Amino acid sequence: MRRPERAPAKVNLCLHVTGQRADGYHLLDSLVVFTEIGDNVSAQPLRGLSLSITGPEGAGLSAGADNLVLRAARLMGAQDVALTLDKHLPRAAGIGGGSSDAAATLRLIARVYALPLPGRAALLALGADLPVCLAPRPVRMRGIGEVLDPVPALPDFALVLVNPRVEVPTARAFRMLARRNNPPLSEPLGPWPDLAGFLGWLKMQRNDLQQAACDLAPQITSVIDALQAAGGCALARMSGSGATCFGIFEDLDRARAAARALRQAHPDWWCAATALVRP
Repeated sequence: MRRPERAPAKVNLCLHVTGQRADGYHLLDSLVVFTEIGDNVSAQPLRGLSLSITGPEGAGLSAGADNLVLRAARLMGAQDVALTLDKHLPRAAGIGGGSSDAAATLRLIARVYALPLPGRAALLALGADLPVCLAPRPVRMRGIGEVLDPVPALPDFALVLVNPRVEVPTARAFRMLARRNNPPLSEPLGPWPDLAGFLGWLKMQRNDLQQAACDLAPQITSVIDALQAAGGCALARMSGSGATCFGIFEDLDRARAAARALRQAHPDWWCAATALVRP
């Protein structure tokens, strides 16, 4: 079996909805990071193209032709490959799991078969999060997800990710927005000399979908409250369209301690402490 390709979780530290195109796609402005926790995609030669799903979060996921992993493999022209998705991230969770899995599949097949990666238009046909997930690193994401700009180096910190095991339909969350032409991220984006400076900037930003998601799934409010009450949490917010939320901690030891306490208090929640993927 070939070396697996990591599919890290994508976290929107802030997400501003700045407009809507005539075709219905919303315009976003977001600071995105990726975490060390994630899924894995592996491959081995076998006649035909197939997908198996394993891992603690694999139950209930379809390995049918519409799975994004298989769609990504077909986009690369893959044949005679048995793919395995080792699933550790909850599905429909607002942390880019499916898109990151597809991006990992693209990178894996490109590496194994020495093939070029698809162009931007083909990526967007798979999903708006594919461009940002293809090269996981801290980045400012704008447009519908196709405009990617580098950001100054982020200070060190760790995250606790929590999902209350509810799904928030993305389309419904967008429909519930009271306003779609919100201000973009505050300028300038860095440089941030330390964590305090970064947090000062980040606290002035928003997730414009958070209130709509909380209205659809009140459990999200409980998660944010629990994270904020965890010792050492500097900021708690929802990622993407939910329902996963994150808390920012000074270091991984504090994040792990908070995650242990949250799992003990809420054993029905998915909870993980993680560091960030660094360029």
